[in-house]
Amino acid sequence: MAHWVTIWRAAQLVGVPRGTLQQRVRAGELPLNDGLVSTEALLALYPQARLEESGLLERVVQIRDEAFGRRLRERVLPGQEVLAQRLFQQSQELADVQRHLQRYHALVLALRDRLRLLDAEAGGSDPRFTDVLRQLNDGLAQALATEPVDMLDVMDDLLKVVSAQVTVRPSGHQFIVEGRDSLLAAGTKAGLKLNYGCGNGSCGMCKVRVTGGQVARVMHSDYPLSETEKAQGYVLACAHTAASAELTMETLEAGGPEDIPAQTIVSSVRAVRELAPDTMLLHLQTPRSHRLRFLAGQWVTLGLADGDDTHAAHAVASCPCDDRNLLFHVPRRDDDPVAARLFGGGLKVGDNVTVHGPSGRFVLDETPMPLVFAACDTGFAPVKSLIEHALALDAAPTIALFWLTTRPDGHYMANQCRAWSEALDTFEVNLATHTDAAIGAGQMAMSMRADLFDIDSAFYVAGPAAFVEALCADLRAAGVPQAQIRAEVMP
Repeated sequence: MAHWVTIWRAAQLVGVPRGTLQQRVRAGELPLNDGLVSTEALLALYPQARLEESGLLERVVQIRDEAFGRRLRERVLPGQEVLAQRLFQQSQELADVQRHLQRYHALVLALRDRLRLLDAEAGGSDPRFTDVLRQLNDGLAQALATEPVDMLDVMDDLLKVVSAQVTVRPSGHQFIVEGRDSLLAAGTKAGLKLNYGCGNGSCGMCKVRVTGGQVARVMHSDYPLSETEKAQGYVLACAHTAASAELTMETLEAGGPEDIPAQTIVSSVRAVRELAPDTMLLHLQTPRSHRLRFLAGQWVTLGLADGDDTHAAHAVASCPCDDRNLLFHVPRRDDDPVAARLFGGGLKVGDNVTVHGPSGRFVLDETPMPLVFAACDTGFAPVKSLIEHALALDAAPTIALFWLTTRPDGHYMANQCRAWSEALDTFEVNLATHTDAAIGAGQMAMSMRADLFDIDSAFYVAGPAAFVEALCADLRAAGVPQAQIRAEVMP
């Protein structure tokens, strides 16, 4: 019998990006029924996910090449209380199913005995009784016969114990809670723009209303919820996790940069490292009680302790899912006081740096289109943030990165790019070098057309003005609508 699962769960079961399944739904290859897909249709598309039919529960984690088993072993189990609640819920569901089956079985047997009695009273002369009795006996034999188990159903039940699926209303967004993550942590890791402030249970800004499922507390919180709020199902997302396999909560999400408030945070230098002779990595860490809420691709202003003259704007090069650890790729520039201090050795681990922001509209749109990222030199910093956010969303059918540098050591994170390409079948990378940014942009446009150019993609372009202007002009000339191009000019 077919089992129905969500797109999120289906992607987990067969080990492909959610965007890949959504693309196959749009292409008509995978039928969708009320937002759900059947395990039968899923196995027809991905037969490699079929388990060997011999063995018992231990065979659940032995798909061909053990992909599912590897994914399962890599997960961190939830806490004991959450695990116990999920197991208890599964046991309740199993007990309910068993009770109903026993009652249905008893009802069918009683009906069969009654038909036999009526047939005997009629002298066995009515063929209708005989036909119904034969149909009933055949149906019972078929129902009680041993049939191959749909192992995707077994895997789905197992995943419900080690992870939970959360649906957010009214947006309809979904995410998975794994391990000991709170609702807030899991949601931000999945790329959702949830509302929050401190992240440690003090401010109450991450308050959500749970309308389905159960939660468990994972952290102490100081923010007091009223009795009315508690009765209505409100909890702090930072202090609770999903205790049931499925959970529905109501909360508003940021729709864009205008919904992210300006913040000023005093952070500390966690690490300083050379990425290339003319590019430094600056790693800042915010206090636990005050995290930076921002969107991937945005900028902040960094200020040193010397006063108003020692500040400069830099793009965040890290994902919003790790809001305490902020990474910046700082190029050597004489007109940048932060860069001058950094390259001069005057910024040390433990020093305070004020972070003000975020700003900028170079952010990821919600779109089912393939994503194409194009960067020049340290334009890779905001692009890296966008790529990590896109990978967290797991909604893009394909991702391509084109990175041009105007100096020999410009691909300062080439290994990271190659790692993405090697680990993800849907990720392509193209690294190029040219001393002239505009000419290099023209060559990049030619590479796109020769490689995977598709005007029905969303393009994100970041780099110096000459590069951005030249590449955007080539894209528009090729027929890409302006609405599908986002650009960021770097200093």
